[in-house]
Order: sequence, then structure tokens, then C-alpha cells
Amino acid sequence: MTRLFISIIIAVLGSLFLIGWGLDKLVVSDSDIDIEESAEIIAYKKLVEGFGQQLNAAPENLLAKQAAELAANYQVKLTLEDSTNIALPNSLSQYLSVQGGLLLASNEQAYLLRKLSTHQNYLIRLELPPIPEEDHQRNLLLTTILYIGVCAILMLWLFPLARRLYMLTTAAAKIGKGEVNVRVPLNKFSYIHPLEKSFNHMAAQIEKLMADNKLLARSLSHDIRTPMSCLRFGVEAALESNDLEKKNNYLTRMEAELTRMEEMTSAFLSYAGMERQGVNLKLKSVDLNSFISKFCQDFQPLAQQHQVELNFQSLAQCPDYLLDSHWFYQALQNLVSNAIQYANSQVQIRLTQTGRTIELWVEDDGTGIADDKLAVVFDPFVKLDSARSREQGHFGLGLAICQKVIHWHQGAIYAEHAKQLSGACFHIILPKKA
Repeated sequence: MTRLFISIIIAVLGSLFLIGWGLDKLVVSDSDIDIEESAEIIAYKKLVEGFGQQLNAAPENLLAKQAAELAANYQVKLTLEDSTNIALPNSLSQYLSVQGGLLLASNEQAYLLRKLSTHQNYLIRLELPPIPEEDHQRNLLLTTILYIGVCAILMLWLFPLARRLYMLTTAAAKIGKGEVNVRVPLNKFSYIHPLEKSFNHMAAQIEKLMADNKLLARSLSHDIRTPMSCLRFGVEAALESNDLEKKNNYLTRMEAELTRMEEMTSAFLSYAGMERQGVNLKLKSVDLNSFISKFCQDFQPLAQQHQVELNFQSLAQCPDYLLDSHWFYQALQNLVSNAIQYANSQVQIRLTQTGRTIELWVEDDGTGIADDKLAVVFDPFVKLDSARSREQGHFGLGLAICQKVIHWHQGAIYAEHAKQLSGACFHIILPKKA
């Protein structure tokens, strides 16, 4: 939003500057008029000084006649005033004796008053030409041009913003109607680029959540039919049988089916609720070398049970990393437990570092993953090994959970062929951040 506020300020100030500069060019003649008026006043002040010198030299009884002759000869309105009839404050009265006299103005016109040094009771009053009336229509026109210009520039500035907001509104309305694949095309010059980026991220999250929920509902409805059928068959068989031992056998099988249903439902609901966990991560600075070393110690018993050697190649200088220890441990647990299950004799974990990323590799020497399955191993409810049934507690959610946890940490995870061993490889890329 900083870009939006800055652009508003630039648009308003820029429009005022440009339009003001243009109007100044249009009314540049006004400044010339002001200069001419100032020069005119100076000329009249010099003229009143000349009149004063001539009247000071004339006798008092001829002052009125001399003033009339000067007015007629110079074609000006020159009169003599009795100083006692002029009431002025002391702050202005002192200017009556200075050179050029005192400039005063009435509602109709301006005039100069100058006291005669020889005849102290008399003042010369020289009226200036009438002040030209202000052109109100012209001023109104210029003011109108100023505001119309500002509005026009603001409308030009607002047009792309309104267009982007309209696109956001349209996209939001489509998502509300169920078109969750709608996105706003990004433009780096947009005023609201961060808002558009956040909107697209939100839309992607909604689309993914809805897809997961549909997949969850479809998978749950499909997989729950078998245990439900078994339960119905067990109930009917138990009701029809008179043999107590057979009844107990049926009830035992029904209990086992209920347990599997409970485990399956619990696993599905836990996966469905993971999105809420992603916004409440408890990130702490962790030494990855120490974290993974401790993890390997915890999993050594499982590796020994499967007669697999679990090795960890640490990083010489590994920076601390911000992560949620609980969820990252669970993601690593799913990867390594799978690797131990499928390995022939060895599982290797190693850390590497590039300029801007920290990379974690989990490899095994098993049979690996087929090329056509590498892209789907992280999809929920996908099981590559048909021998690992849901009756054994395997629901195809382990790698899907790993992918979610890595994405929560702004990282990426890929399934590849092992580079150092012969089996599968899971490659995690984490952006550096302390």
C-alpha cells in the first residue's frame, strides 16, 4: 500500500504543479501590469513632489489659483485640502511630510496626500487614475480550469486503479460462485500489486483446500464401504447364530473393523485439519546439524530392526534455521521411516548448502520409484506399494503431510532417483533464513 499512497501524493502534487505552471504562462501578462502600475505610482509621487515645490514658492493667497493652473496644465485632479479636515492616526500622519507623500485608497480610487512645508495648514491631494476593476469572470474561468485539470489528472491516475479493483471484485465474485481456479493477472506496475499477489495466494489455498476436501470425501466414502459391509455382515451373522463361540468370533472381527474405521477416520480428519495448523507454526531458531543428529539417534532402533544402516552427513558450517520442530520432525519421520521400510541395507541423510538455500537429501538403496510415479507420490491417498494396505494402517498420507510441512516453511520437496545410492531420493530445498 506504500506504493499507492506515494502515487496519490505524486499525482495530486504533480497535477497542481503542472496546471499552476500552465496558468502562470497564460496570465504572465498580469505581472507586467503589476510592474506598470508600480511604475505609474512612482511617477505620480515624483509629480506630487514637483507640485509641492511650486506651491511652496507661491504666496498663500495665490495657492488655490496656482493649484488650479497646475491641474489644468498637467490634466490631473489636484486640489488643496485643509490639514485640519483630514483625520489620520499618528502612525500615518508622519508620512505626509516624506518624499512622495502618503498613498491612500478609497473604495473608488487611490490618491496621494502631501503636506506643504511652507504652508503647514495645507495638503496637496492628487487623485490617481481609477483602479481597474478585477475581471471576476476571468478569475472564475482560471479557477475552473485549475480544478477541472486536477480532476482530469486524478481520473487518469484512478483509471488503472479502478480497473485493477474491478478485476479483483470480478475474480472474488467468480470464486464465490465456485470457480476457484480464477486468478488476477499480476502487473508489477499496479498500485496494489501486494494485494493482488495476496489474493492469488489466497485463491490458490482455497482451491487446494477444496481439492483436498473433495479427495478426502471421495476416498473416505470409498474406503469406508468395505468395513461397513463387514460390520453389517458380522451383525447379521451374530444375530442368526446360536453358537456362543461363533458370536464371540463375529464380535471380535467387528471390533477389529471398528478399530480400522476409527484409525482411518482419525487419519483423514487429521490431514483435513492440517491447513489450520499451518498458520500457527511455532518457529524457533534450530541448529539443523544437531536436530538431524538427534533425529537419527531416535531412529537407530527402527533401522537396526530392519537391518538397515542409517547415516547422516552433516554440514561443516550450518547456519541456524527457523522452523517448527514438531512438524519438521514429523515430516522427517515420514520420509526416513519410508526409506527404512524400502531400503535393502542403507539409508543416507545429508545436508548441503548453496548460495541462498539449504538442501536436505534422504536416499535409500531400495528399488526406487518408477518415473511415471515421481510426480504423484505427494498426492494424498496415493500408495505405490499395494502390499501396504489400509488394514495395516497405511492410508497414503505420509508424503502428502511432508509436502505440506515443507511448504509451510517456504520450501520445496521433490522425489528423484538417488544420486549416491541406487534407490529413491527425497530432495528438500529450504530458503536460507536465520
